[in-house]
Amino acid sequence: MSGLSETPSLSYSQPPHGVLNAVSAFMALVVLIVGGVLTWLTGQWPWTVGAVVVAASVVLSLKIAPQWEKVIVLRWGKFHRITGPGLFWLIPIVDRAAYWIDHRVMVTPFKAERTLTRDTVPIDVDAVLFWVVLDAQKAALAVEDFRQAISWAAQTALRDILGTNVLSDILVGRQRLDEDLRHLIDQRAMPWGISVQSVEIRDVVIPTDLENAMSRQAQAERERQARVILGQSEEQIANSFLQAAKTYEVSPVALHLRAMNMLFEGLKERGAMVIVPSTAVDTMNLGSLMGITALGQQAQDAVEPDAAGQKRDVPN
Repeated sequence: MSGLSETPSLSYSQPPHGVLNAVSAFMALVVLIVGGVLTWLTGQWPWTVGAVVVAASVVLSLKIAPQWEKVIVLRWGKFHRITGPGLFWLIPIVDRAAYWIDHRVMVTPFKAERTLTRDTVPIDVDAVLFWVVLDAQKAALAVEDFRQAISWAAQTALRDILGTNVLSDILVGRQRLDEDLRHLIDQRAMPWGISVQSVEIRDVVIPTDLENAMSRQAQAERERQARVILGQSEEQIANSFLQAAKTYEVSPVALHLRAMNMLFEGLKERGAMVIVPSTAVDTMNLGSLMGITALGQQAQDAVEPDAAGQKRDVPN
């Protein structure tokens, strides 16, 4: 069984927030221009030195946080405040923007490889985690790397869930499995100020031999159901014949009508030969053999179209 170390690590890195931004750069440039102009007018260099100091302070102090981020500000190394989004000021040397926390919904893929289910079946499972930071202070100060922590927590929770379920429940009960997994990860991530919104299992890979065996089992089950349905149909047909036999037993006229109808249907086919016992002819009162032949000829004339595509009327 492979360990968690085989899964690629999603290490956390600070977003590329540079020291310089457009607003602070513009204000610093304005200060330098003003200092240069005053130096040229007065001929005194302290204006230039002062302008350089003020411009450097503006560059180091004025920051901009995007709409989706909040900033953890440390003063003398201790937590001071949470600021952003928008413009904010820092005291140079004293304050430091330690963490820029993204408050958008984050997507983290994770997997469990060669994990044994409760019925000792090794499977590979891929899933996706949707989560969001609710408390920026906890996410920055309560855990070293909250992105990597939530990734490892999701993987271990997935292994725990798979180990307590049989393979059939995992394959057919994904919605319940997703909800149980979301609840377990959310409990682990809540102390870090993170809320898990949903977990979705993308794929479950089982061994090829087991997949073939399950396919054969499903095919055998379908064949068994087909045979059961066929047997039930035969039973229903037999019951229908039994009811018809009881009806014909008490009503000879109905039996004669049914026999005549069957004889007529057989004689309608061109070139068909129907052998009827003489006793059946006598019971149906159809007359002699010539009468049956005439009846057959009338049946063929009734279904034979004429040249215009219409059926000719047969005299009674």
